[in-house]
Amino acid sequence: MLKLYYTPGTISIAVAIALEEAGLPFDPIKVDFASAEQTKPPYLSVNPKGRVPALVDDAGRIMTETGALLEYIAAIAPDAGLLPPDAVTAVHMRGVMYYIASTMHVAHAHKMRGHRWADSQASFDDMTAKVPQTMRACAEYVEADCLRGDYVCGDALSIADPYLFIVCNWLRGDEVIVSDFPRIEAFLARMEARASVKKMRETGML
Repeated sequence: MLKLYYTPGTISIAVAIALEEAGLPFDPIKVDFASAEQTKPPYLSVNPKGRVPALVDDAGRIMTETGALLEYIAAIAPDAGLLPPDAVTAVHMRGVMYYIASTMHVAHAHKMRGHRWADSQASFDDMTAKVPQTMRACAEYVEADCLRGDYVCGDALSIADPYLFIVCNWLRGDEVIVSDFPRIEAFLARMEARASVKKMRETGML
């Protein structure tokens, strides 16, 4: 059985949702950020980057990075239909995923992970203060360009949707007024209604 190393509420839950959507059983292993478990040797032996998610297959192979894991899930469960059938739509899907990884997730991380980019408290404070502005800009882009129907790729769920769902769940905590973005608000409600997300709520993973 697959093993998923996760932390509640983090981007790792996108992978858990995708596993549920694909019908792939997995063993969830919680990494406790509160005790900095991700910085200690046992977890670093799994993922030397000290981050979640990490996925381990039956052969003991360790895989990391959210986008890569989502692609892996779609590849090993093709019948779940989590990849668009045409190349142009697939490019859009991956474009959204790469935007999340390179821009939106980074903008959010500036609030509490400033030490990745700077050393002084003044710099941390400045980055934190900027987050509502940068995350609102991200929301504006998502609203205008990412959602092309009920989901990222139209009427069908793809691997981009769990990814987008998690980062959009961070908007309120980043002082973005979600009601200003009706397409995002409807998307969040639509995702919350899915059995995969309900299970994440019920188990405390989200």
